[in-house]
Amino acid sequence: MSKSLLRTDKEIAEIYKRHSKTVYRVCFAYMKSPADTEDAVQDTFFQLIKSGPAFESEEHEKAWLIRTATNICKNVLRHWWRRHENIEDFYNLPSSENIETDDVFQVVMELPEKYKTVVYLYYYEGYTSVEIAGILKKPQSTIRNYLHEARAILKERLGDDFDEEQ
Repeated sequence: MSKSLLRTDKEIAEIYKRHSKTVYRVCFAYMKSPADTEDAVQDTFFQLIKSGPAFESEEHEKAWLIRTATNICKNVLRHWWRRHENIEDFYNLPSSENIETDDVFQVVMELPEKYKTVVYLYYYEGYTSVEIAGILKKPQSTIRNYLHEARAILKERLGDDFDEEQ
């Protein structure tokens, strides 16, 4: 029996229901375009079906999906044709109904790539720095440093609108 048949359609649908919004938000943080985001989400769940990993818990399942989505988005963004696109082209697209954004979220999405995912996982998904280190496979000290540096950038850009206790 091939690995892709380890889960039933019902199990895949349940995993999708539980984590599709989180995967969408992670992909949107990278892709900036609803169409590209939807492609990345689809690729993420395709990888789930194709590889059929065994999960220890729902948190492990969520962490695997976030890591896979992040890798898929980074791979797409590294592709040669993406380097020739102008990011301003994406700001005039109609906003997606699947993701709510505010001014703070927009500033977070403008952070350098190394900070963006860490800040998103910490503030929007509620992960601890230890959990983020495990998800991203980076040292805990690196994650804490990214958070510290990102907070400094956010405080500079947002001024009084920035509240670290969010």
